[in-house]
Amino acid sequence: MKVFASEIEAVAKSAMTAHGAGDWQALEVARAVARAESFGNVICGLYYLESYCTQLKTGRVDGQVDPVVSRPKSGQVIADARFGFAQPAFSRGLPQAIEAAKENGVATLAVAHAHTCTSLGFFTEQIAAAGLVGIGFTNASPVVAPPGGNAAVIGTNPISMSLPDGGMHWDFSTSAVALGKITMAKAAGEKIPLGWAVDDTGAPTTDPDAALKGALVSAGGYKGWGFGLMAEVLAAGMTGSVNSLDVSGLKLPDGKPHDLGQFYMLMEPGAAFAARLSRVADAVAAQEGARIPGQDRQSMGEIEVPDALWAASRALSQV
Repeated sequence: MKVFASEIEAVAKSAMTAHGAGDWQALEVARAVARAESFGNVICGLYYLESYCTQLKTGRVDGQVDPVVSRPKSGQVIADARFGFAQPAFSRGLPQAIEAAKENGVATLAVAHAHTCTSLGFFTEQIAAAGLVGIGFTNASPVVAPPGGNAAVIGTNPISMSLPDGGMHWDFSTSAVALGKITMAKAAGEKIPLGWAVDDTGAPTTDPDAALKGALVSAGGYKGWGFGLMAEVLAAGMTGSVNSLDVSGLKLPDGKPHDLGQFYMLMEPGAAFAARLSRVADAVAAQEGARIPGQDRQSMGEIEVPDALWAASRALSQV
């Protein structure tokens, strides 16, 4: 089935309002769902819609709460999601954060006590669209073990960075792979590559079921582990939200709210910024097959959505 992003947004919004979300809150989340799908990020798109709807019904996420935005210092903005979705809280806090960054040269935006934000790049690209450098961090339920360990301590803990004018954009988990790829492999009856996960004894495994009973590993070993820890302390410590250790599975139908944090840095580029970026970009472009991450990325006009997923998504909007 090929559909337009606008159709995905409309179906996602309708599904969430049918399950109890407020109109503007559902729209903010639906925008993120459609944006993810338009760039082929299926794990952060319609794949999450059923979970959102179920958790709206059980009360694990509050779809009608209004975020509270404060600015305790000139360069510090806090958007308290109040156990609601991350997207509405970010959208309410972003204008003040942009203003603060342009006043001070740099500012931070802490989104506190929020539902999982899924695609972190959705947020940093909005910072870049305002002419600022955007860097974001978040944490998630514990699925990643420390190097040499066998028990999960931190989440996939993504980091994202976006530069103005499409100069660069990347968004990736600090784990070797997103958890969704393990669950999708299990559902498809497929093996996973070595280097993605360990079983509950700490031994590397290609069995997705053993991986789900064990833990993912960090991308790049100790290096990725360090980046994951950085995301953890910023997302939890700078927002007052919970550690990964204290969050149950993100897609579980009920239980305590996620209570996760996202932490963003907004920086105004200096006079030399464009020239220094161009210097690196030109050196990369001179090498056949090489590119700057996210350079010239374009959203798809029509999006291929599996028939079963599209039918299930539309059914959610008809409850």
